[in-house]
Amino acid sequence: MNLVILKGRLTKDPEIRYTQSGKPVATFGLATDKPYRQENQNGPTADFHNCVAWDKLAETIGNNLVKGREILLRGRLQTRQYEDRDGIKRYTTEVVLERMEFCGSKPQGQNPAGAPPAGEGFGGDISDEEIPF
Repeated sequence: MNLVILKGRLTKDPEIRYTQSGKPVATFGLATDKPYRQENQNGPTADFHNCVAWDKLAETIGNNLVKGREILLRGRLQTRQYEDRDGIKRYTTEVVLERMEFCGSKPQGQNPAGAPPAGEGFGGDISDEEIPF
């Protein structure tokens, strides 16, 4: 079974691209809080995940999400291999989204057109200064 469920905040605005056949793809980073502190660290810590979404979900993400927005997602892990410009084999692991839900409030000052209302009870407004990345 390959199932990933994450709740976190976007580390930057999503990037939307289109394949040669016109299929939309969205990529973004997601920061999730760690439930514990590591030695020699004073504040909370986080894990950072590369995420990718396709088709209608990609369009929804591109039209409604911005840096700092809190979401809940479900998907699967995917590891793929590619060659960089120097011919060196590289590997990347990413979460391929199957489903996404809005959480918390929209970041203050950010109001993407047509954004659906946020979920309730998952936090308040945030600003860029409050995001630790």
